[in-house]
Amino acid sequence: MTNQYPGPPPEQSPGGPGQNPYATPNSGAPAGGGYGFPQGGRPGEPGYGYPQAASQQPPAPGFPPAAAPQPAPGGFQGGAQPGGMLLSLGDIAVSGDTVMTPAGPMPLKGAVWTATDMSRTEERMPTHAVVLAVVFFLFCLLGLLFLLMKERVTTGFVQVTVNSGGRHHSTMIPVQSREQVMFVLNQVNYARSLSV
Repeated sequence: MTNQYPGPPPEQSPGGPGQNPYATPNSGAPAGGGYGFPQGGRPGEPGYGYPQAASQQPPAPGFPPAAAPQPAPGGFQGGAQPGGMLLSLGDIAVSGDTVMTPAGPMPLKGAVWTATDMSRTEERMPTHAVVLAVVFFLFCLLGLLFLLMKERVTTGFVQVTVNSGGRHHSTMIPVQSREQVMFVLNQVNYARSLSV
């Protein structure tokens, strides 16, 4: 039962079996780079998280060098457009004169936009209104007025479809209120105005 509560690890000679990684090297110089050190760990070298010059960055593994963009099957050439993204509807984005979708880029001019409201709004009595009506009914008859409380709950989706350049894409946007439904429909109307 000796050494039941061990103290600090014993100093051992570097390079030997069971080397203590916390021991000071015999040379007296600081330990070399290892786990937790930036690339190389030497003074003057950039560490991880620091921007490096473009000439020092190797190409990303697994990606071929950039080639000239190939034209889309519909004959429309998409790509970087001047200006930023004008609007986004689910996975449909409008940027410059291009509609970007998972189905591929489409020309904005002449695009046909369709929006279908597939949501429903229910009016119901909330649970807390029933509880308040029962509690206040025992004290006074005015508690029955709590039964007049109603809440509107909207559930469902708005389906947005775009057709242009021989391509078609449809997306479903979830909505939780009538205001969200109106926002999506107004965005589609704005996209229609850009397509003229």
